[in-house]
Amino acid sequence: MEEEAKLSIYRAARTIKRRDNTLYNALRSIYDDSIFVGEIAQLWPDLPLLANLRCGLWYSPKFHSTCYFKSTDGHTNNWSFNTSRLNLHVAHLAGQKGGCIVVDSTRKGKRFPDSMSKTIPIWACVFNRAIANHRRRTQDPAKLMEEEPHTSDEHAENTRQTNDEWDSSLHLPLWVSKTEKASIEDRLEEWTKELESSGVDIPSLASCLKKPLRPLWISQKSVIWLNEVPDHDSWDFTPIILVNTSSSTGLIQHRATSEFSWNYIPGAGDDEESWARGLVPELFWNNAYDIINSGPNVCNQKMANMVEKDRVYRAQRGQNAPQITVKPQKSLHSTTDPSYVEPALSLDSRDIKNDIQFSEADSTVYWLGATYIAVGSALAAANTLFVDCILNCGQNSISVDRLNAKAYLHLPMVSSKFDRFSLRSNLESAVNFAKLNLGKGKRLLVCCHDGEDISVCVCLAILTALFDEGGTFDDGKFFSQTHITKLDMRRRLVFLCRFATRARPSRGNLKQVFSFLSRGDNLPS
Repeated sequence: MEEEAKLSIYRAARTIKRRDNTLYNALRSIYDDSIFVGEIAQLWPDLPLLANLRCGLWYSPKFHSTCYFKSTDGHTNNWSFNTSRLNLHVAHLAGQKGGCIVVDSTRKGKRFPDSMSKTIPIWACVFNRAIANHRRRTQDPAKLMEEEPHTSDEHAENTRQTNDEWDSSLHLPLWVSKTEKASIEDRLEEWTKELESSGVDIPSLASCLKKPLRPLWISQKSVIWLNEVPDHDSWDFTPIILVNTSSSTGLIQHRATSEFSWNYIPGAGDDEESWARGLVPELFWNNAYDIINSGPNVCNQKMANMVEKDRVYRAQRGQNAPQITVKPQKSLHSTTDPSYVEPALSLDSRDIKNDIQFSEADSTVYWLGATYIAVGSALAAANTLFVDCILNCGQNSISVDRLNAKAYLHLPMVSSKFDRFSLRSNLESAVNFAKLNLGKGKRLLVCCHDGEDISVCVCLAILTALFDEGGTFDDGKFFSQTHITKLDMRRRLVFLCRFATRARPSRGNLKQVFSFLSRGDNLPS
């Protein structure tokens, strides 16, 4: 009897949670939080607005760029400085513009996500320390004495003052304990050495950043006097303004307008696979007013219509357009209930409006320096004219009429989450194809669904197997004479990410690349 009572309570709690976490509640929460983001962006209009992937991307209709700082790198006792997620473009952008604003959110119970509380502060501190070391080496008084004996004393004194003013200390928010801060500080030297040995162009960072990086934290609880907002140029540091969009109250907020009532969900943009049902941020913002004003009773159907019509629109253009199937919730049966989900969607049986604004997948192509290799999405491959051959690593084939059959190779690959050996088993064919075409001076585009993970890992394998340390194609000679280590591969990845700023290679896929590269017998001779 007691077990039945517990089970009933559990079911009741799950039912309540499902009713609170409806699609309309999530989208309305995102929309309301985005107003706060817009207000903060207006305080410093000259600073670029960046979305921390993936959650932050939902909270504004227009971002200057994106970044990828993971909360797991800031979890207590799991702190990390990850050289495969260096976000170099963020440091360069902040240096060029005098700072930047990063947007993210968090579920209830936290003031800020760990990505903002610790991951980004660690990142900023390590970069500052590496730059300080570079400044110290390049402005060594002994070297200056040899080069300019008459002015070295004065110059050396100015150098010492400049280095002393360069803040390399760790800046964490007040809610991080002193014990945890001390533990993080113990690892800073190790992380700095990892950054310096990764092949990052520290001199270019040092010349770009005139002031050290420093995080600032802003949430909906922050008190800001509009007549006292400082100009970002007035600070003696380069600000990385971290904006947590979520209201931090621990209670479920029941909100209402003149037409609809709804429950606020903090961090609603998180874990989009579990609630978005095929909706993506761009499609949402293209139709935001229509979706929000439709109300909770018809939101699900209206959104489903938009997603399906957008899917058909992209499929007709040869873009990636997987079919979205939504399972009905077992405990909810009323079609008038705002949390009800349509079990299946048939394009012919629905009234689809003609005023839907479609989403366009990212079509950016990133050329990797002077290597003649580019990486991008499937859409980029279909639309790019300035390539001679295409290596398609996505699940769906693409139509490229202007290329002959020998200039196109389709090697369907899936992430390590679905197949631990998919990438590994296809890399030999991929490298052979690249070797054949690059050896003839042809321009190669490597693509996958999003151009951020699988195609990046394939490019990494090609760069390591066929190019020397200077980034020159040598038909694999350097590789055949070298035992590749993880540090070597990391350096190539840093080189790649310097150009492909949206690269987000997963750990499982990178492990497959290293497994392939560490066994020379699998590589082309």
